[in-house]
Amino acid sequence: MLYTSTSNSKIKDLKKLQLKKYREQTKTFLVEGEHLVEEAYKAGYLKELFLLEGMETELNVPTSYLTREVLHFLTEVEAPQPVLGVCRRKENQLELGNHILVLDGIQDPGNLGTIIRSAVAFHVDQIVLGNGTVDPFNAKVIRSSQGMIFKTAFLEEDLMAFLPKLKEREYAILGTSVIDGKDVRNIEKMEKFAIIMGNEGNGMQRELYPLCDSFLYIKMNEECESLNVGVATSIILYELDK
Repeated sequence: MLYTSTSNSKIKDLKKLQLKKYREQTKTFLVEGEHLVEEAYKAGYLKELFLLEGMETELNVPTSYLTREVLHFLTEVEAPQPVLGVCRRKENQLELGNHILVLDGIQDPGNLGTIIRSAVAFHVDQIVLGNGTVDPFNAKVIRSSQGMIFKTAFLEEDLMAFLPKLKEREYAILGTSVIDGKDVRNIEKMEKFAIIMGNEGNGMQRELYPLCDSFLYIKMNEECESLNVGVATSIILYELDK
């Protein structure tokens, strides 16, 4: 089918997926570009495909076509790629692995996308999204993750209630703090851990400190006040993966 009007009800419904509440209601989200569509397809999450009219595909999913006007209406970037996919939203994976990354109020989509890529690279089993963390199915997060969003598992939890459950299951709860923290390069290998990365501006919530078994920090040049949370997470996960 070729969609030629932005007033079409199907096109309006696709446009709504730019909003978190509609992604949650429909349990679907949009991806843009051939690479992300292929990653979604390989992972089994691609439900529908929308191509610029005149294009062809070898992917075995329901496929429709869009005029350039409709394509521009649906995209969130200035120079849209001629491929859009509707994906089913990943469900929470309740079975916990040994290596858990806990995110306490990460708000920047680019940071979360970077963190997701690093989590996959360094063998994190689950990413736990605390209150105030940006929606992982936000289009900017998906683009920044370069498709790695389809290769990791998520949980959305209230951290004050969730972390004590991890302690009961004998996970080492690791906070991040430059005060009384251990140099991450000297940390001993642990079988089961949960590392908490805090908000870009405020760090970890103070209420979470008593729940931590120990704290880590990244030693660096004193002339550098701080690292971007995406970069810091990548360094810590690399060291914990040794």
